[in-house]
Amino acid sequence: MIQAPAGVEPQRLLFLPGASGNTNFWRPVAERLHHQAEPVHLGWPGFGDTLSDPRVNGFDDLLALVLAQLDRPCALIAQSMGGVLALRAALAQPKRITHLVLCATSGGLPMAGLGAEDWRESLQDAHPQLPNWFATDTTDLTRELPQLTLPVLLLWGEADPISPVRVGERLAALLPRGRLEVIPGADHDLGLLHADRVAPLIDAHLTDAHLIDATVLAPP
Repeated sequence: MIQAPAGVEPQRLLFLPGASGNTNFWRPVAERLHHQAEPVHLGWPGFGDTLSDPRVNGFDDLLALVLAQLDRPCALIAQSMGGVLALRAALAQPKRITHLVLCATSGGLPMAGLGAEDWRESLQDAHPQLPNWFATDTTDLTRELPQLTLPVLLLWGEADPISPVRVGERLAALLPRGRLEVIPGADHDLGLLHADRVAPLIDAHLTDAHLIDATVLAPP
């Protein structure tokens, strides 16, 4: 098992956007949190309003940007594609990450088999400036996830076609300390559009690790 720091509260809250690269996505939630850790809103070079960087040419380069922020105990709060990077960061540096919050993660598992709508082509059509390498990623972390022992809050929208609730259920089954919260009527942007519902759940998760439900399904 990969051991995370036990009973440690984060000193930094690292907010990771999805493939849109919207660095404002998590701000409504961050503004409502009572936790006193330093908030950092990371952007992806070449995505959204973040300028391209010729040194960033794939997911490994994005992961390096996340790992560079882990100079103190951090909680990672990640949307959609950012959730895959958050999981990879936790596997790479478990002693630096105290908590994970995964919101509508759209990757890291065989998504098609869980009923997920393929969003990548339509996103690229709408945002032709996006780098094309992110759309070909097929990272499958199924075997590695049961090693993670840190508390993980899984936030899902009941009406999300891009990352349906079945994806959250699968992650809850694989992560030993994962707890799934489904927001009724919400879709893929629940972190942005339902900040009033989401922020209290994150606050409780960051301060009360004992709230993590130990009765989640065991990995098959």
